[in-house]
Amino acid sequence: MSTPKVLRFHVFGDSLAAGVGCARADETLGHRLTRTLRGAGHSVDLRVLAVSGARSADLANQVRASLSAGVDLALIVIGANDLTSFVPSAVGAGQVHDAVVALRRVGAQVVVATAPDLGVVSHIPPAYRGLVSSISGQYAGAQGDAVRRAGGTVAPVGAQLSSRFATDRALFSADRFHPSPAGYAVIATALEPYVTAAAAA
Repeated sequence: MSTPKVLRFHVFGDSLAAGVGCARADETLGHRLTRTLRGAGHSVDLRVLAVSGARSADLANQVRASLSAGVDLALIVIGANDLTSFVPSAVGAGQVHDAVVALRRVGAQVVVATAPDLGVVSHIPPAYRGLVSSISGQYAGAQGDAVRRAGGTVAPVGAQLSSRFATDRALFSADRFHPSPAGYAVIATALEPYVTAAAAA
């Protein structure tokens, strides 16, 4: 009997991808999605290359480390720090495009969770939340277009979950910016269909 192929699952991006706000590793997106993939019958080797504070410009280093190890399935979660640093959408989207192209070139399936809606963060004054949400949406849209051109899969979960995070503060951690473990569970559930479909491709 042949040994089942190990799915090398790598997670790239910023603090959301790294799991800031979680008390335990098993609460983070990578570990939650690894359990889902194992439940679907995959043998999974998880590697988290994400770094808190990373912007899209930092994906190149993360991808280089991934390529040297070998990767089959990639999840990129990026954009919040680009938004807070006022990175132009064309610049950030171009950097995501290049990361996806590099991963696709070696045969990896790539899922990108586009920028979250920062308008739901309680630190944002109410008068500016609509504007911040609009800017977040425009940035995520540019990312999505770039990912599709590069051959990746877009997971627009930030837009899908914004109303839920806006109305349930229990989904935020104590810093009122990063998700709580409950928030990560919600995000992971939203990502599951995209990640499992990519793994099966």
